This record gives sequence, C-alpha cells and structure tokens, in this order.
Amino acid sequence: MMETNYHKPVLLKESVAGLLIKENGIYVDVTFGGGGHSKEILKQLGPKGRLLAFDQDEAALENIIDDERFQLIHENFRYIQQFLKFYGIRKVDGILADFGVSSHQFDTAERGFSTRFDAALDMRMTQRNTKSAHEVVNTYSYDDLRNVLFGYGDLRNANAMAKTIIAAREEQLITTTAALKTVLQPFLPQHKEHKILAQIYQAIRIEVNQEIAVIKEFLAQTPALLDQGGRLSVISYHSLEDRLVKRFIRAGQFEGEPEKDFYGNIDVPFKKVGGLIIPSKEEIKQNNRARSAKLRIAQRI
Repeated sequence: MMETNYHKPVLLKESVAGLLIKENGIYVDVTFGGGGHSKEILKQLGPKGRLLAFDQDEAALENIIDDERFQLIHENFRYIQQFLKFYGIRKVDGILADFGVSSHQFDTAERGFSTRFDAALDMRMTQRNTKSAHEVVNTYSYDDLRNVLFGYGDLRNANAMAKTIIAAREEQLITTTAALKTVLQPFLPQHKEHKILAQIYQAIRIEVNQEIAVIKEFLAQTPALLDQGGRLSVISYHSLEDRLVKRFIRAGQFEGEPEKDFYGNIDVPFKKVGGLIIPSKEEIKQNNRARSAKLRIAQRI
C-alpha cells in the first residue's frame, strides 16, 4: 500500500471514527501526507460526500488520490478558512489533523529531519519556506537560540548549548547535522544521546516551520468552520502541541480563562468527546513512531 511506504498513519481507525462520518458530509484532512487518513475517510463517504486535504510538502503531491470527491490543496493548513472559502465551502462536518512529521520526511536523508543521517541543515516542511535550520543555527542571537532550545525542546542546558553554538559558528559556519552534533557533543552523554539530539532537532524544526504559531492559527479557525455537531479530531506528538489542543477544546482560547456569565457559565465552542486516546501496545510495536501520539476529539456545540 502506498501510504505504508510514505507514512504509516497513526491512530487511523480511532481518529477517523472520532469524526462520526456522515455519508454525504464535507470533511477536511489538514495533514494529508501519504493519504492514509484521507483514504479511510473516503471509504466511509457516500457518492455525494466531499473531502478536502491540505499539505504544503511538495513530496505529498505524489500521493494524490484519484477520486472525484477529493481535492488536495498544496498549502499550509494555517490558511484553511481562506482556501475552503475559495472552493465555496463555509461549513464542514469534520476536521482531522495529525501534527506529526511524516515517516517519509524523516527517512529522506537530505531533508535534515532525522538524527540518523548527516545532511545539510534544512528541516523545512516545504521548499517555499525561506528560513531553514541553517539560518536558525548560524544567525540567531544568543537569546533567540536559547529560547528556541528551551521553549521548543525543553532542554535544561539551553543556555550553555546556545553559547557553545555561537562560539563554534564564529570559527566556522555550522552547515550540516553532523557538524551540529559535533559542536554539541559535550551535552550528549552516551546513554541519552539519541533522546537529547531528538529534542534539539525538534526545537529547531518547530522554529523553522513556525509549528506552534501554525497550530494556534489553525485551531482558532475551527469553531467558525465546523457546523453544529461537527467533530474535530487531533493527533499531537509532544506536550507543547497537546497542551494547546487540550486547552483550546476546554476553554476556546490558549491563555487566560474564558469569561463567565452572571450564572457562572462559560461560553465555549467545543465539548470534549471521551478522554485522551493513545496507541495500543500492538500499534506501537508495529510503528514505533506512534509511541508519543495523543488523540483528542471534540464536538462543535
């Protein structure tokens, strides 16, 4: 199957089941990737159903599904409302998001996403993005580098790491993932090397692709797009993302507390459906990248 080679979809049955697919409904898969989730949605749609999908990665275009009910939009899902309006759609019955980096992106060495390969410092989700990991590592100030490493990677040694990177790049630009690893070797004890490297890569990747800002922009648009009773099904992979999703579902905002009326009631756009869903041991055994996945489902009130 095509999506197995490109990307094995995580929590496939659970995330699609969470949408409560209506035969003739309109659905959006904002993270198309290998098309695994989209194919599952299409299986459950009737002839008058419709599915629109987003993916900014040029590589994902190779997985386009030949189905008249399907439309792939080659764009970042932060522009969801704008593009649905362009296609004449104001309300949808369900939206699915899987915030993970695809297996294909990790496995394509030259993209620079994986700790397993030496590659140019890139980490862009789309080649249209002008900022790459090279720019972050070689031009960011001490404060900005420290904030990226601590805020997005939860790295306790962020201060010292930022100083070390700046000292090294003054001698010679850091152009590859191997060079970055060499520079930061003092912070990579053997028993934790892979874990800490993964945190460093995650932090830089999130900054390069503005992932937190994108998720906030996307979530903020979902209440206006979902019809009453419509479902939101979201898979996150680290605590930063999951906290945003959990908080938005609970409060309809990312910071502070929602206002209460005279009777102490709060006006929020969603009610949560069920509890947190995580992959089974069997799924993790078959696909190790599923191990940190968390699925939350909400319904538009």
